[in-house]
Amino acid sequence: MSRRFQADLLLTLNALVWGSTFVLVKDALVETSVFIYLAMRFVLAIAVLLLMYGRDLRNLPKGAYRAGLVIGCCMFSGYAFQTIGIHLTTPSKAAFITGFSVVLVPIFLGLFGRKRIHAALWVGAAAALAGLYCVTVPTAGMGSLNSGDLLVLCCTVMYALHIIAVGHYSPRYPAGALTLLQVGVTAIFTSAAIPLASVAHIERPRISWTPTLIAAVLITGIFATALAFSAQVWAQQHTSSSHVAIIFSLEPVFAAITSYVFYHERMTGRVLLGAALILAGIFIAELRGPAPTSAESSAAPSEI
Repeated sequence: MSRRFQADLLLTLNALVWGSTFVLVKDALVETSVFIYLAMRFVLAIAVLLLMYGRDLRNLPKGAYRAGLVIGCCMFSGYAFQTIGIHLTTPSKAAFITGFSVVLVPIFLGLFGRKRIHAALWVGAAAALAGLYCVTVPTAGMGSLNSGDLLVLCCTVMYALHIIAVGHYSPRYPAGALTLLQVGVTAIFTSAAIPLASVAHIERPRISWTPTLIAAVLITGIFATALAFSAQVWAQQHTSSSHVAIIFSLEPVFAAITSYVFYHERMTGRVLLGAALILAGIFIAELRGPAPTSAESSAAPSEI
């Protein structure tokens, strides 16, 4: 089994895990506030990662800590926007909007990496944008936009930057150490956000310990964070950021299936059309456009 195939397999498993946890997170947020949930998730993840990769922190160059800070900032911003958004919208809509980050990855690589952007990327982006309009904008018009959908849309930019940043730094530093550092940064930021969000009247800290919340923290902290991001960092050493993006397009599909089965969510014809356009845009951009090689992915702009 080649390393490329192993990487694709792990990334597909990641998409399955992340897609299936949208419903879990939605239910958990009934029992707790957003930043308390995120802090518990990432503190648990960092505890697991310290056991797995604590030794990898020895004799790391300064550049590794800078890389962990950059990737961690992207991760924290993405999760903050997405988790607040999930609380205000439906799991499947949040997942399909998040999937738009897949289109943004090759576009960002082209724009900021100073590489020619194939026409298929623009066609794919246009299709995905049309799909986003159908998914997020109700028939009543722009004035009735769901704020949760807009927050999730903000998270797509940060997730795209996260994929690019991981592709940029993962060949340079040990996968375990890089995973540990980015999750550590996110754990610190989410913990600090609890009192800050309270003072800024963004949300009032609250928690109610229930089996649903405990299960959500354990599953997302261990499997969807510690193990999944370890797999992603290792996998991106053996494939390109653009290739990673197309595999991650499976995430909203898995989310829609689990939301239908467990959350009994019914999507309207307009939302289904939008979801289909988003997926079409993803595949047009990735399959018809030239995918950067690993070296090209790693040569993302220095400011990433």
